Amino acid sequence: MPSPGLLALALLDGTTSGLLLALTVVGFSFSFGILRIVNVAHGEFFMLGAVLAWAVVTATGSFPLALVLAPAAVMALAVAVDRLVLRPLRYAAQPTVVATLGVLYVLQQLTLLLYGPEARGVAAPFGATVEFPWFGYSGYKLAVAGLSAALLAGLGVLLRRTDLGLMMRATRQDPEMAVALGVPVERVYTTAFALGAGMAAVAGVLVVPVQQAHYLMGLDVLLLSFVVVILGGLGSLGGTVAASLLVGWMDSLVSLFFTPTLARVFTILVVALVLVVRRGGPWAERAE
Repeated sequence: MPSPGLLALALLDGTTSGLLLALTVVGFSFSFGILRIVNVAHGEFFMLGAVLAWAVVTATGSFPLALVLAPAAVMALAVAVDRLVLRPLRYAAQPTVVATLGVLYVLQQLTLLLYGPEARGVAAPFGATVEFPWFGYSGYKLAVAGLSAALLAGLGVLLRRTDLGLMMRATRQDPEMAVALGVPVERVYTTAFALGAGMAAVAGVLVVPVQQAHYLMGLDVLLLSFVVVILGGLGSLGGTVAASLLVGWMDSLVSLFFTPTLARVFTILVVALVLVVRRGGPWAERAE
């Protein structure tokens, strides 16, 4: 039986990784909840955030600058993808799956061509250790958890307290009625898509000092995005955060008792059980 200190460490680590996962996945959830598309390329926005962070830090030595420039560049790319790929397809469900799969492949291959196959990391901007009763914990990881929580809280305020959030919620609930009421739905789609990509890119920047950047790292994020959306529901910020924390805790606790590989298998089994209970999961609910 693990000691109380190890259990506390696993829960803290699971909370940190869960909040970072929520920051990564929230854009994928919003893409389906608001735009009604499955963005298969969402993980590549995370990957590009990490790769661009390495490039900016290598060129300038400034991690805060990378935290600004990398998400801004990814959001600009997301706007271009929306205007050139998604909008011409009128956000139709099946064609956009194929189109975003193509975007995924293009972004991967361009990154491989320009960045290379190597995994590269950067040093954390600070290396302080926070002492708890049973263990010491990385101050940078705690800062990542705090920043992720703050950004998610800010997104919640945006959705509930601003005109943009009101338009997003109206578009999600009934796009046709939103158009009739004068909501610029296409602009809302673009904003939601770019905002979700930016959030994923911020998560990619934050993860580089902990996990090295490489051109295939978006694939694991795509899998986890499906897991979180199935557990937490479509377009729900609270559900996304709760499901991400659950995945983080399951990974940490199962890894503590067994192995990290078994932790991921256990997570997939939980998702399969949810799909059986919900008879198709959130996609079935949306279809109804």
